[in-house]
Amino acid sequence: MKRIILTGGGTAGHVTPNIALIPRLKELNYDIHYIGSYEGIEKELIEPLDIPYHGISSGKLRRYFSIQNFTDPFRILKGFHEANTIIKKLQPNILFSKGGFVTVPAVVAARRNKVPAIIHESDMTPGLANKLALPSAVKACCNFPETLKFLPAQKAVLTGSPIRQELLCGDRDAALNMCSFSGDKPVILIIGGSLGSASINNAIRLDLPNLLEHFDIIHLCGKNKLDQNLQGLHGYAQFEYLTSTFPDVLALSDFIISRAGANAICELLALRKPALLIPLSANASRGDQILNAKSFEKQGYSMVLLEDDLTKESLLEHINALYHTKDVYVDAMNHAKQQDSIDMIINLIQEYTK
Repeated sequence: MKRIILTGGGTAGHVTPNIALIPRLKELNYDIHYIGSYEGIEKELIEPLDIPYHGISSGKLRRYFSIQNFTDPFRILKGFHEANTIIKKLQPNILFSKGGFVTVPAVVAARRNKVPAIIHESDMTPGLANKLALPSAVKACCNFPETLKFLPAQKAVLTGSPIRQELLCGDRDAALNMCSFSGDKPVILIIGGSLGSASINNAIRLDLPNLLEHFDIIHLCGKNKLDQNLQGLHGYAQFEYLTSTFPDVLALSDFIISRAGANAICELLALRKPALLIPLSANASRGDQILNAKSFEKQGYSMVLLEDDLTKESLLEHINALYHTKDVYVDAMNHAKQQDSIDMIINLIQEYTK
């Protein structure tokens, strides 16, 4: 039996593409293991899939001062030794990394043990974790054609992002029942990322009286970000995060308000869902979401509202504009040229499996 280690973590966007590959890997009789952080969101998402999970120590890239910036190098070094021990014990044929800081020790340890490692970069420009992992990788997959110029030519492969096939099979009626909606109004789905977005949450909640006159709203607001005062409000369903029922709310939604993480927006493209993208600001990130959002805006797939311009008034204006022009965005997405990302990545894995 061939053995593969998948790794990726920190946010759901670094895990869900790995999950998309798992059914095909099982069909090909791979023995699948997962390396992630001790208690990250990746553990929560992977363990229900009956995949052996191996936790390692992980650091974090912070763009602000923190005393932990001085201790993280030691956590990363510890993570390397733990990943090295796991890889020596499992002796995998190949490792596939989706990104996030937890993956760096795993990819470096794979190279040390002569295990081929394939990495995947979702965003327009490579993040620090993938920059550090790149010298140890045999191939680097990416989502955007613009990313190819940032990668070594001999390693770069344009694959797009693997999309979980279950997202295409949601049950609209199940979501109506779960949210207690009548089905008489169009539905907005708000996704602030797996960790939630305080700015988007606040803008939506300030504008709820106006929005609920015309729309039903499903709000995925992030862990510990529920507003108990709004529980039971007619036409408004709030959840911290959804897993098995996420395809159902996607099927019910007429359009989406979302951050601009690359995997999330690629899923919306595959589903032909018009979206208002509110990318994470450059002050709180390296600006990758802004680049992702601008690319989708240029191609006519999404409308963009920068976080610095986000107010309850601008939000309502953009929502109304998107609702009245949503068919234009659907038409553009229908003409998108998408790669069969799962097949392309699986073929690479097969090619480099020792």
